[in-house]
Amino acid sequence: MSEENSKPAEDQATAGQGSEAQKPSDKPQPHFGLQRLYLKDVSFEAPQGVKAFAQDWKPEVNQEMTTAVNKLDEKNFECELTLTVTVKLADKVAFLVEVKQAGLFGVSGMGEQQTAHAMSTAAPEMLFPYAREVIDSVVTKGSFPALMLPPVNFNAMFAQAMQQQQQQKAAAAQEAPESVQ
Repeated sequence: MSEENSKPAEDQATAGQGSEAQKPSDKPQPHFGLQRLYLKDVSFEAPQGVKAFAQDWKPEVNQEMTTAVNKLDEKNFECELTLTVTVKLADKVAFLVEVKQAGLFGVSGMGEQQTAHAMSTAAPEMLFPYAREVIDSVVTKGSFPALMLPPVNFNAMFAQAMQQQQQQKAAAAQEAPESVQ
């Protein structure tokens, strides 16, 4: 039996193909990664002071969230996730906490739309657990019951924002011809 016939089937399949089977693509591979995570700002207020602890604990919780993306250079972006939580007791603010959690992200080999999607979904998704933990920690240090915020679906939020943007463009396009006449 010859040596070539005694090779395993997968070796035989690549035999004779030379270096082409092992040659990497000339196209750069997409890369998205967190390079640094940092707390940019934190604020806690308990305007009622000790009076808040004398009330029945039936809180009304309001959560606001925003993200901001800053392009630092061709391959580096900063994503800043701001979470503001206001807790009221009987229509009076018991406490307010705001956290700005940020991250430095390296991006390469991705198109503009892919980058925008990653920075609007994957980046804040990575930052959210850290911001949530800071909020919980600050609230308990203020002597209030732990506040564990529920997870957020950033992909759904991005899809909704894109849909609203398309609807606004379509509405603007319909209005434009009417104003010309």
